[in-house]
Amino acid sequence: MSANELNTTARSLLELREQIAQLQEEAEALTDTLKAAMVEAGREELTGDGWKASWKNVQSSRFDQKAFKAENPAMAARYMKATTTTRFLVGEVTA
Repeated sequence: MSANELNTTARSLLELREQIAQLQEEAEALTDTLKAAMVEAGREELTGDGWKASWKNVQSSRFDQKAFKAENPAMAARYMKATTTTRFLVGEVTA
């Protein structure tokens, strides 16, 4: 791939990421509007023509790794596992 093609590809990627960020903001605003309507109606569910929205409390239990490490550092160390990941970054460079 030529330098020109790489530049075009990277710029396209950056533009798409910006569009995605803008769309996520719009989606969050629409979500907030639906949530506000639920609060106003005093309901956990709303339905319409071909859609349904729900906003409910959900309880779950999760392992508190931080507390476990604080109370049992030796045992926590025995079960720690090192991992390696690969990170891909593309960003704009300002001169």
